[in-house]
Amino acid sequence: MKNGYDVAVCGGGFAGISAALAAARMGKKVILFEKEYLLGGLGTAGLVTIYLPLCDGYGHQVSFGIAEELLKLSIHYGAEARYPANWLDGIGSKTENEPRYMTQYNAQLFAILAEQLLLREGVEILYGSYVIGVKLEGDKIRSLTVVNKSGTLDYSVRSVVDATGDCDIAHFANAPTDTFKQGNVLAAWYYFADKEGYRLRQLGASDTPEEEKKDKETKPLVARRFSGLCGKELSEQVCLSHEIQLNDWLKKRATNPETVIATLPTVPQIRMTRKIVGEYVLAYTEEHTYFEDSIGMVSNWKKRGPVWEVPFRTLYNKAIKNLLVAGRCTSVNETLWDVMRVIPCCAVTGEAAGTAAAMSDDVSTLSVKELQAVLRKNGVILHEKEVL
Repeated sequence: MKNGYDVAVCGGGFAGISAALAAARMGKKVILFEKEYLLGGLGTAGLVTIYLPLCDGYGHQVSFGIAEELLKLSIHYGAEARYPANWLDGIGSKTENEPRYMTQYNAQLFAILAEQLLLREGVEILYGSYVIGVKLEGDKIRSLTVVNKSGTLDYSVRSVVDATGDCDIAHFANAPTDTFKQGNVLAAWYYFADKEGYRLRQLGASDTPEEEKKDKETKPLVARRFSGLCGKELSEQVCLSHEIQLNDWLKKRATNPETVIATLPTVPQIRMTRKIVGEYVLAYTEEHTYFEDSIGMVSNWKKRGPVWEVPFRTLYNKAIKNLLVAGRCTSVNETLWDVMRVIPCCAVTGEAAGTAAAMSDDVSTLSVKELQAVLRKNGVILHEKEVL
């Protein structure tokens, strides 16, 4: 049994980065387990490099705190595209006719900068590490079973944040979970370079706001859908993506011999798999609804207007009292899931989950008002009426 940690964060995507950062800033001993050797998850290794909006599209920023900090970090050395000059530099306006507070960033640079940030804050990062099980004492997780190059080891923990994207820890602990019934459509994003520069090629499932799409009725790459929870299926999905990427490049090369494939994703481009069934299930129809226990707000990246306050109750189920979830593991209905899975939402819920995990190992007794006070102190605005 390895020495204990105050907070263990499972998964190093944007939700996990935010959770680990928030917990470490509370002075806690934090370890982050990441199965890849790169932070950022789908937003780096998966090449989904669009940092979707922090605003409602009508001039009101709604996501703050670490969500905004990481956006600025992602373009520390310049944006790849979509630089939000109207938001960061005061150039132009922020009306419904102007760009939203979003950007496109370089995956590799962000991964390194995020790693350096976490290390500076005292987070221990353990790469190449899968959490494969948990040990419970009553209704609390007391250790995580982790496999990596060193073998299989148990890590004792006080609190846990499940930021795996697949809600693996909640599943291992037998907390109530639900799966994505529709299945994921195939995506085959990659980067290519030619004499005009280095660009992102978005094939298949696209995280592009409706107003930016030239073809609103994009045909799926294949008829098949993917659950994202089967090893064989994931391998087949990656092979299909590779075939499509190669064929797409060959077509480009036929007319432009200077075109080269620059970067391929190194993780499956799966968006939604499994989520917790929390103490509250937030619905798509609850836009602009006030929640007393809100821990922050998120907007609709697909279109301008909708804003959701996120209740703290969506981040846990009392069945496991020292487990919180973040990112696309959050308790929402299936319609809202496609909104909640993206980077700003991952950062908002990650910050709240990490803060709460640092404050208590029992979510059922944690004072929501005290949690909200800490979040406010750290720059998070909790209610929509406060930004209108």
